[in-house]
Amino acid sequence: MGYSSEVRKKSIDIIKERKLSAERNADYRRDMIFEKIPEAREYERKIASCAIKAGRTVIRGGDVKKELEKLKDESLKLQLEYETLLKENGFSTEDMEPDYTCKKCNDKGFIEENKRSVMCSCLKKVLVETACAQLNKNSPLSLCTFEDFDLGYYPKVKASDKPRSSYEQLSGIFKYCKSYAENFTPKSESIFMIGMTGLGKTHLSLAIANEVIKRGYGVIYVTAPALVTKLEKEQFSRNKDNNTTEQTLTDCDLLIVDDLGTEFTTQFTSKALYNVFNARLLLGKPVIINTNLGLDKIQDIYSERFVSRIIGEAKRLNFFGDDVRIKKKNEV
Repeated sequence: MGYSSEVRKKSIDIIKERKLSAERNADYRRDMIFEKIPEAREYERKIASCAIKAGRTVIRGGDVKKELEKLKDESLKLQLEYETLLKENGFSTEDMEPDYTCKKCNDKGFIEENKRSVMCSCLKKVLVETACAQLNKNSPLSLCTFEDFDLGYYPKVKASDKPRSSYEQLSGIFKYCKSYAENFTPKSESIFMIGMTGLGKTHLSLAIANEVIKRGYGVIYVTAPALVTKLEKEQFSRNKDNNTTEQTLTDCDLLIVDDLGTEFTTQFTSKALYNVFNARLLLGKPVIINTNLGLDKIQDIYSERFVSRIIGEAKRLNFFGDDVRIKKKNEV
């Protein structure tokens, strides 16, 4: 399973635009430098002339080796003088060349490897980012940050059945999530957030997503109901070109699934969710899962294997306290 034709086209267009932009900027710099240093243009013409003469020498024959050595010496002398001229005026030969985003493929999107053309890592990254953006277009990714997470809503008095106060618990969770986002890599650990509604699980998940996206990683945030609906729709779709969600969910750097357990559960949806999470775990890629359900209820819905394999390998963050959303509403 690969990416849709729409995602591939958008991604290739992005790479092409990078290449064109780099070359346009290089042309602009060259024109500016030639205007300031007219002699530089003449040096480029002479250096190019040496290359043309070398080609003609090979075709013409005769004492080719001697002629080529002579042209090589002449070209090297011209290049040294050219570089000196540019340097004296505050420029370098690098200023005359395109500054490509990807130095590996020069923004072509493909490289030669073992005598065959293969996709460059830069195009692979753009494919993931484009596919993530497509899946995230209806997600509230811009709504929550660490800066607007208010710990003042959590009680500092410890309940008798809790090991610490809600404030202490959420302060620790907040620090962990902030550090997780700031130090995120595609090999970071998975997180399982568990607790009643209105305690900040979604807010902190979105805050992590915002920070990780700023650092250039591909993130997908999706609710469990939306995810299983999309997977089910693709599974039974006749248009196989649209069956790309599972690939994107596997390829992204961070997958965040909110409200696990609120989706309509069937044998297909349970298996589909397990397959997505398990595929990421096998690749060492992190997933953040949020749920309002207890572990016993999750095990009833998804099986003991699900709890053991998926949740058992994640860092568990337990949220408890009063519903913050209700407190905020009462303030209005």
